[in-house]
Formats: sequence, structure tokens, C-alpha cells
Amino acid sequence: MDPRTAADTAAPLEPPGPVVTTAWLAEHLHDPRLVLVDASSVLNRTEEAIPGALLLDLDGPFSDSSADLPHTLPPAEQLSAAARGLGISGTSTVVAYDARGIFASARVWWLLRAAGFDRVAVLDGGLPAWTAEGRPTAAHAAPPAEPGDVELTARPGFFADAEDVARALRDPAATVLDARSAGRFAGTEPEPRPGLRPGHMPGAVNLPYTRLQGPDGRLLPLPELRARLAACAPEGHRLVTTCGSGLTACVLALGAHLTGRDDVRVYDGSWAEWGRPGPRPVVGPDGS
Repeated sequence: MDPRTAADTAAPLEPPGPVVTTAWLAEHLHDPRLVLVDASSVLNRTEEAIPGALLLDLDGPFSDSSADLPHTLPPAEQLSAAARGLGISGTSTVVAYDARGIFASARVWWLLRAAGFDRVAVLDGGLPAWTAEGRPTAAHAAPPAEPGDVELTARPGFFADAEDVARALRDPAATVLDARSAGRFAGTEPEPRPGLRPGHMPGAVNLPYTRLQGPDGRLLPLPELRARLAACAPEGHRLVTTCGSGLTACVLALGAHLTGRDDVRVYDGSWAEWGRPGPRPVVGPDGS
């Protein structure tokens, strides 16, 4: 039986920040105010889940089905309906995790904040950190019979389009950070999506999202996060983050937010859009 009183559960459950530890999650795992979601991509999803976790499909209801790009920002009405289907209410606290550590879970944090919902956090280290500590697992939970009541409204300033990126590339006070691997950035590794040109945007800076994490998949301590970001983008620069399709760009946005850098936008189309054949300039593997 949950020992909390009615007064305890009437007040919102406030996460300690945009990232929560496995210990915090274990302490609050059975709190009725918590909505725990597994945001793993289809390629990384496992049958094993943290008890009570619901599957959140970033390729399904949480993306714009009318777009010709992968898992792009859906309209606020669609996002609200998808969130309500997982039982998310205005007083809920959402914690997102991933089977790969921190990969797609940061996208949930960014999406909900972009839609006016701030009581959301990412599980540091994700499922691997949870299981490495011997904590229990189970099958994914079924969606609740009663939907939530959250109403989401788009906030400006969270996402960038291709024209925003082009302006940022020309702006000496801005940095475009690319979260893809060094090989994909250089164009020496193949892109996972067919038909895209190899390479990167001229003037972009490579900061693979894995560089913000330790070997255990947890985020680096704040001083190290700050140093790695500052080595790529001076303090005071506004940031546009990009990746292959808008997922791991949100990991860079999360790291920037943790270090107090809030002038950040995520390029939703990312390389899935920019890398298409067309007029957008690309620096290829030969340097041109």
C-alpha cells in the first residue's frame, strides 16, 4: 500500500531537475502522479521494461504523420491527444527513459517542454543504468483505461527550420552543433537513410551526443559538460542543434540546458532534410 497521504498526492510531484537518477525513480516508481514512458526507438526497443513503463512511440502518435520526414513535431492537438492516451494530465510528472542510455528520451523532454509542459525529466543512464544496479524489470504496462486531461500549447523558440539553420551558419554569434558521429559528419560513414548526401553543413561543428555521456551512458558531471560544450561553442553563442533526424540533437539541447545555456533550438528536419539532394550546401568527404 502506498503510504502517502491524500495531501501528499494532491500536490504535484516535482522532479529535482530535467534529469533524474535511478535512485529517485525507484523511490517514486509507484507514485500515482508519475507517468513513466519508454521512448526507445523501434530499433532499440526491448521487451524488458522498468515496472509500470508505457511505450511512447516517437515514430507514431508523437510525430507528424503528414510530414515526409521522420518523427517531426506534430500539431499541438495531436500531441495533446497522444499524451492524454498515456494518462498524462496537467498535474502529472513524466519521466522518459531509453534502452540505449540517453538517446531518444531527451526528445520527449524537449517535445513536452516545447508544448508548455515542464514537469518532465529524463532518466540518467536509461534502462542500462537501471538493470546494471539489479533493479526489477517487467513487461511494458498497458495504456490506462482513463485518459489524462493535459492540454498542450506550442511555445515558440524551441525548434528551427532549414532557413533558421542557414541564418545561424552565417551568424558569428551562433553555432550549429551536429550530434552525429564523427564519421557521418565527415561523410566517411554511410547515412542510415538512403538517398542522403554524405557530409555536413558548412560551418557546423561536430559534437557527437555520446561525448556528453560517460561509459555507463550517464551524463557527464556539469563541469565536464560545460567544458565540452564550450570547446565547440563559446559561452554566449546561441545554439542550433542537429543530428540525423532530430532525436540526438535533443541530447545536446539537454546538455546545454543543464549548463545554463537556454538560447537553443533543435533543427527538427536535421540531416534527413538538409542532406537530401538539392541546393542546400554540403561539405562532403573530399572537403568540398
